[in-house]
Amino acid sequence: MSKNISIGIVEDQFLFREGIKSILNSWSNFEVMFESSDGFSVIGKLDSAVNLPDLLLVDLSLPPLGKKEYSGLHLTKELAEKFPNIKVLVLSVHNDENYMAELIKNGAHGYLSKDCDPQELYRAIVNIHESGSYINSTVLKAIHDSMGKKARTTKSLMSFLSPREEEVLKLTCQQYTAEEIAEKLFISVKTVNGHRNSLLLKTGSRNVTGLVLFAIRNQIVQL
Repeated sequence: MSKNISIGIVEDQFLFREGIKSILNSWSNFEVMFESSDGFSVIGKLDSAVNLPDLLLVDLSLPPLGKKEYSGLHLTKELAEKFPNIKVLVLSVHNDENYMAELIKNGAHGYLSKDCDPQELYRAIVNIHESGSYINSTVLKAIHDSMGKKARTTKSLMSFLSPREEEVLKLTCQQYTAEEIAEKLFISVKTVNGHRNSLLLKTGSRNVTGLVLFAIRNQIVQL
């Protein structure tokens, strides 16, 4: 990895925040450089920050702003709008499929349970940083189930995407980086990124995670 991944933690429970920070700092390629005990002050803090984190770990359950709810979902939506280059990995005690699907649809790049193995947390952060998303089997199933079976027909998909775009999309959904996709398809990284940009435009997706959603919705990838 060419450089450290700078990480922020948005978590109201002090002991958990300190614990996760200790785990992250034990890996030499991670640097924790931002912390917040609530979500509603994060945008203001980022506005005034000299350096922005590459990725934020965001707790789903966060303190309200007075009497107004301000959860990890609210923060995820604001980050997608105001700081789209900052990746978001949601950590939560909830395993509810609706939570997972809603967060991914609204800009989160990944979702993990707080009781996940530290090595999965490591993989998720690296995958999100390098390929733009981390969708494990649990989240994949949640998204699939929440979307039902409203899919395009195979015929319409074939005219909507080129065969090469579909190849790039499938490999993207398998968490391959642009460099790895280029190697597998014997094309340049620039060409891969060109196909990804075309896919984003054609599908109306904000980011790579949005492409995964599109692929699941249209049964391009199978569970």
